[in-house]
Amino acid sequence: MDVHPTTRPAEGPLIDTFGRVADDLRISVTDRCNFRCTYCMPAEGLAWLPRSELLTFEELTRLLGIFVGLGVRSLKVTGGEPTVRTDLPNLIRMFRRVGPDLDISITTNGLLLDRLAARLAEAGVDRATVSCDSLLRHRFAEMTRRDALDRVLAGLAAAEAAGLTPIKINTVVIAGTNDDEVVDFARWARATGYEVRFIEYMPLDADHAWERSKVVPAARILEAIDRTYPLEGANRGIEPATTYRFADGAPGAIGVIASVTEPFCDTCNRLRLTAEGAFRSCLFAMDETDLRSPLRAGASDEDLAGLIRDGVWAKWSGHRINHPDFVQPERSMSMIGG
Repeated sequence: MDVHPTTRPAEGPLIDTFGRVADDLRISVTDRCNFRCTYCMPAEGLAWLPRSELLTFEELTRLLGIFVGLGVRSLKVTGGEPTVRTDLPNLIRMFRRVGPDLDISITTNGLLLDRLAARLAEAGVDRATVSCDSLLRHRFAEMTRRDALDRVLAGLAAAEAAGLTPIKINTVVIAGTNDDEVVDFARWARATGYEVRFIEYMPLDADHAWERSKVVPAARILEAIDRTYPLEGANRGIEPATTYRFADGAPGAIGVIASVTEPFCDTCNRLRLTAEGAFRSCLFAMDETDLRSPLRAGASDEDLAGLIRDGVWAKWSGHRINHPDFVQPERSMSMIGG
C-alpha cells in the first residue's frame, strides 16, 4: 500500500497530497489566436493581454529550467495559438538548451505550419498536434470562423515533411455540429497514419454557453467507428487519451479524451503555465499561483521552486464537472493554455 507524505516535500519529484507526480508541463506562449472557434471565443475575439504582461523569452526559459530541475520531463507549447508569438523558433531553441532531454511538442491550429514547420523542427520541436474539427470546408469555416481548411492541410503536410511526427489531430466533437464526421475522421486516420483524438466538448468557452446536451460521449464515438472500422488494443497510461489501433492493421490510430463522461483526474500528471506567468495545477482550477510578480521582483530560483511545489501540493482531487457544485473557470481555454 502506497504511503503518501503528510507534509509538502522540500525535494524530490513534484507530488501532491493524492500521491500524483507531475512531470508534464504545458506552457502557453501567448493568449492571442488567429482563429475564432465557436466553442472557445466570440467572433470579435477577446481583450488580449498587453505585451508588457506576457512573460519574455528569458522569463519563460528561466521558469522552464526550474520546472525541469523539479522533474518535468515533457513540454507542450500552447496558446492561444503559439505560432503567432513572434520568433517562436528562437524561443523553442532557448527551451531546448535548458531541457536537452525534454520531449517537446506543440499544439497548434496549423494555419502557419506551412511556413514554420521546418524551422520549428530545426529549433527542437519533436512532434506536432494539430486541431482540426471538420474535414468539410464549409463546416470548418463555420466552426473556426476562418475559411482555412486548405491551409491547415498544407500545414500538416509540412509538419510531416519536417519530421514532426507522429502527428496527432485534436477534434472537439459537438452534438449536432460535427458528430456526423467521426467515421470520416477515422477513414482519414487510416489514409494518413495520423492519430485522431476525439475530445469531449468541455466548459471552457469565453461566453460560458457550454451545454451538457452537446457533449458526445467518447463511448458513442468509439461505437460508431468500431461498426465500420473495428478497433482493438485500448491503451491508456498517463496520457489523457485512450488510444486504439485498427484491428485490420491499417496505419493511424484513434484516441478519445473523455474529460466529461470518464474523468481521468486520478492519474493526472499535468501542470500549466499561462502566457502571463500564472501557474495552474489543473485546467479547471479556480486558483492560480502568480510566478511573474516574484520573478520580476528578484525572487531566486529556490523561491520560485518553492512556490511551484506549494501549488502542486495544493492540487485538488479533480475538476468536478459532474458534480452539482461545479463552477466553470472564468477564463477561457485560449487564455489558460491548452
